[in-house]
Amino acid sequence: MSGQRWSGELGFLLGAVGAAVGLGSIWRFPYLAGAGGGFAFIAVFALACVVIGAPLLIAETVIGRAARVSPQQAGGVLAARYGHSRGWSAVGWIGPLAGFVIATYYTMIAGWVLAYAWFFLSGDYAHGTAAAVARFRGFCASPLAVTAWQAGFCALVALTSARGVNRGVELANRWRAPALLAILLVLVAYSLAVGDVGRGLAFAFAPDLTRLTPPVLLDAVGQACFALGLSAGIIVAYGAYMPAGEPLGRSVVAVIGSILAVSFLATLVIFPLVFHYGLDPAGGIDLVFQVLPVAFAEMPGGRWIGALFFALLVLAAFTPTIGIIEPWVAWLGERYAVPRAPATFGVVLAALAAGQLSVQSFAGLAGWHPLAGVPRFATATPFALLDFASGSVLMPLSALALSVFLGWRLGRQLPTAEYSGLSPRVRALTLFALRYLCPVGLAIVLVVGLRG
Repeated sequence: MSGQRWSGELGFLLGAVGAAVGLGSIWRFPYLAGAGGGFAFIAVFALACVVIGAPLLIAETVIGRAARVSPQQAGGVLAARYGHSRGWSAVGWIGPLAGFVIATYYTMIAGWVLAYAWFFLSGDYAHGTAAAVARFRGFCASPLAVTAWQAGFCALVALTSARGVNRGVELANRWRAPALLAILLVLVAYSLAVGDVGRGLAFAFAPDLTRLTPPVLLDAVGQACFALGLSAGIIVAYGAYMPAGEPLGRSVVAVIGSILAVSFLATLVIFPLVFHYGLDPAGGIDLVFQVLPVAFAEMPGGRWIGALFFALLVLAAFTPTIGIIEPWVAWLGERYAVPRAPATFGVVLAALAAGQLSVQSFAGLAGWHPLAGVPRFATATPFALLDFASGSVLMPLSALALSVFLGWRLGRQLPTAEYSGLSPRVRALTLFALRYLCPVGLAIVLVVGLRG
């Protein structure tokens, strides 16, 4: 793809970690863990990262590096190379499509986060539960304000990505990783110092499998795929920039380790504070924008802690968004020879325009339910439907297609060199997982997700 490459193994590693460690780990993980009863959810999540996430991470990297083209073309190129139908290119379209749908509302949420970072930094934040709820709802009901903050975030993403793989994407990940970790550790120290550590840690880590229900199980598996940045074309695109011969093993271990570490650190930030201030750990999406701001407003130095927390979320959203748009930027350059800068701004503007469906879901379209005739989606807004379509349909379908493609169609035909850094035993276990464990697990997630 235009001859672009990471500077080395560290470049790919930082890119993969930067794509994976995002809002899914710091914002979504704690509220899902809270709703899932803490330990039961966390235990299944960690297991799913290893059993399903690791093989899929290897598969996407191998496909990208072997094909050296955009994700949309990778399946067809590899299939044709080994005597199969180019129709397998369809495998590569599902993930980027899911990624674009996610980008339309992920950037909206990032806009919320950016706005709240400014609210706390400037001292313009609400005190009290009723005021915090009213502030958030009032902000979301103002599409002009939300779009302005969303556009500001999109501009930062576009300006960075347009600089290219080395001077833009890789450089952003190099400074973002230590900045995110530093802020996270400061917040962990603060939470452990002032929060209810005993109840918070017991809720999150004390063994209790009585809460392990089918919905919790499915949410944990889905979160593992979401948190690892899989099934959106990101890792396939980044794998195509990976130099030949770079070992895969260390990168896979580092990505999964980073996800687990950041998710657990985010748990240490949130749950001790939640229990200390008598808040609901199962507060859902409201936990970040309506519940935690109440705690920040009441605690000593809360203005600065709140600003740091939302700055952390801004950083968490930044490089994953760069990763989400990369498959489309690469494809436009490859298919239509569009230079990187115009391709980047075109993709970002398209996501921003399509994102109005989600923005308006909290404003002018709040009362519109496109599938009102379908009982399950009778009250779903366009935002809810987009979230469902991407997370519960397209991403599991993409992961399922990729696991079947590499596990059953192509896995044993690829040269051993494409699996560099993996021992014969690990390669055999990876193919076994891609053939049996991943398809079965993902098919269950997909079917149950569709059936509700």
